[in-house]
Amino acid sequence: MNVYVRPTKILDVMKRAICRARLGDLLAEVRKGGGLGDEEVRFLLGLTENEDLERLFQTARDLRQAVFGTAVFLYGFIYFSTFCRNDCRFCLFRRSNRGRRRYRKTAEEVLDAASQLAASGVHLIDLTMGEDPEILDSGTSGAEGIAELAGAVRSATSGLPIMVSPGLAGPSTLQRYARAGVEWYACYQETHHRGLFEQLRPGQSFDARWQAKLYAKRLGFLVEEGILCGVGERMEEVSESVAWMRQLDADQVRVMSFIPQPGTPMETHLVPDFRRELHILAVLRLAFPDKLIPASLDVEGLDGLKRRLEAGANVVTSLIAPDASMEGVANACLDIGNARRTTSAVLPVLRSCGLRPGRSEHFHLWMETRRRAGGCRDGARLSC
Repeated sequence: MNVYVRPTKILDVMKRAICRARLGDLLAEVRKGGGLGDEEVRFLLGLTENEDLERLFQTARDLRQAVFGTAVFLYGFIYFSTFCRNDCRFCLFRRSNRGRRRYRKTAEEVLDAASQLAASGVHLIDLTMGEDPEILDSGTSGAEGIAELAGAVRSATSGLPIMVSPGLAGPSTLQRYARAGVEWYACYQETHHRGLFEQLRPGQSFDARWQAKLYAKRLGFLVEEGILCGVGERMEEVSESVAWMRQLDADQVRVMSFIPQPGTPMETHLVPDFRRELHILAVLRLAFPDKLIPASLDVEGLDGLKRRLEAGANVVTSLIAPDASMEGVANACLDIGNARRTTSAVLPVLRSCGLRPGRSEHFHLWMETRRRAGGCRDGARLSC
């Protein structure tokens, strides 16, 4: 008995076999230290089959192991002002969201929260605020105030590295942060597609944000760059973002899923498929094997941490002292009051993945290596 097989089915099988063979060759090349070009990034971002994605995730974990061993770094998060002059369509703390409670923390409150986080074993303190007009519009005194706060946090935490995430900062402000000893500057672009940027950040300058990061790099800052997924971007645009991150030579790269926020124009936007975030995260690990890539507790909380670690992340961000009355960004209150965004809560998840917190001296070594020589090149192992 003859069985008729449709030509389209045969063609699909052939395409699948070709894709699988190409993926195998590409992953083998990456494991040997080969870099990813733009075309390879687009290919990896276009994967759709679960089997292919699992191979991608495994390769991402293997690359992390090759460079960083089992070490994961932990970042304490202090959102010290939730006032903002911007009207970003995606943000809970956008200027026109009048119904949202706001706060500005005193220096004493910030130092207390930082001390708690330091005692818990974090490797870095991230000082974050909205573009608070009361602070920023005060000119030099506002910039000096943030720089002084960063210096005080450093002293209170026995010299922990400081990341500042104050939004757009001009050259003179960045110089003040540098003089205060701040090591990291974060100012996310969210997208590198100008049209989508204008939709997400109306009235803001794409080029000003980008130039701030370039200038920070010239001053010797380590720089974090981040993108938002689930806001209408196409995978082609994500590929463009990878190229921009490479051009910046960002020291830490990240992707976070958009969470619809009450009181914003995107309130009814569909919650994204978190698998998309994991997919992009794994591609980032293959594209930047020697860089830091966060798994944020601000998206799915502790329950989503293992998935992000298994996609290749080697940093846990948004750890928040439970008694500090601080909030998160994407999920303002998730897992904070019940102390699930603490070091002690994270440790069992790390162990379940065969990972552990890195030693502080190795985090400092990684930073110094990046600042002096551009990072762990050519597959060099950092024995953390």
